Amino acid sequence: MTLDMLLAEREIYRALVRFARAMDYRDWGALDAIVSPDASADLGMGMVHGRAEIVAFMRSFLDECGPTQHLLGNVMIDVQGDTAQSSCYVSDMHKGSGDKSTATFATLGEYHDTWERAGGGWRMTHRTKRNRAHIGDIGVLGSGPARR
Repeated sequence: MTLDMLLAEREIYRALVRFARAMDYRDWGALDAIVSPDASADLGMGMVHGRAEIVAFMRSFLDECGPTQHLLGNVMIDVQGDTAQSSCYVSDMHKGSGDKSTATFATLGEYHDTWERAGGGWRMTHRTKRNRAHIGDIGVLGSGPARR
């Protein structure tokens, strides 16, 4: 393994963490530096195209939700030149707000991402989230894009 590959893995790992924190802090602008403008995603309800649509999709669930915490683990990153693949477990906890403040909802899942090196940095070009289990009351989330 070369130093360049190790540095690439580190940069991608940090981008994964920044993405999770951006969701938890609702810092949607932070995703501009992580996600390619023309990225695609399958977050469990079909394909979404473009960074703006990906952010809108996530916001439709998280903006009405109380505090969240997206924890990542078992991260694997494979770099091949100017492209990379990553996968990691995600355990995300969502707390309700307002009249739902005593309810929680969690998922156990995996993120599978594709990355490209561009302009001196790494950008996510595709994300797939595979949910393995749901726990609790999904009603703590916002209505989502299909029900708006």
